[in-house]
Amino acid sequence: MQVGSREWRNLIAQGAESLGIRVDACQMERFSVHAEQLLAWTRKCNLTAITDPEEIAVKHFVDSLAPAAWMDPAGSLLDIGSGGGFPGIPLKILMPELNLTLIDASRKKVSFLNHLIRVLKLNSARAVHVRAEDLALNKPAENFDAIISRALGPLDEFAQMALPLLKTNGTMIAMKGRIPPDEIESVRRIRWMDAKQAHQEPISIFIRIHPYKLPFADAFRSIICMKLQ
Repeated sequence: MQVGSREWRNLIAQGAESLGIRVDACQMERFSVHAEQLLAWTRKCNLTAITDPEEIAVKHFVDSLAPAAWMDPAGSLLDIGSGGGFPGIPLKILMPELNLTLIDASRKKVSFLNHLIRVLKLNSARAVHVRAEDLALNKPAENFDAIISRALGPLDEFAQMALPLLKTNGTMIAMKGRIPPDEIESVRRIRWMDAKQAHQEPISIFIRIHPYKLPFADAFRSIICMKLQ
């Protein structure tokens, strides 16, 4: 199987459909360009360990589309640790009105992401070489409707990293494999404070877990959506 072939595109289309998502021909063409550019750059600077075309289709593209149902298609999204552009770029291709910011601590990966944004002619998309902690310190002009990460690390660390950059009523979305109960409890134990209250009352976090099986890979996945309430 080759990236961009009919078989490769059908794999993504069928995988997405099993998740309730329809991918049109124009979007599929952009996925193909993304994958081709990813492989070309990886040969020079090792962007991803996944280089098999079938695995790229399933583990990168199909998996990246899974959170779409829990996002505002015209909202603002911050992708922390985007790496080769996942899940942010496929979500942007699927939802063109999305206002996308990708950040990564690796300069070479950010260079690739900005190159990809130019090649795909993605409007309202940018990649920034910065850590989430430093971005929070410098406070962007506007916070984000949703903040997403894929296999970034412990759930409580992601939540504490994302919260200062989140809009009121925004959603933190973590993409993980099987999620152990103690990792969920570690988030619930955090003493979240309401910054809008002068007396700093503790508030709770609402967590919803959406389990799914990654098509064709027989792999269990979890989407964890977190909101303060």
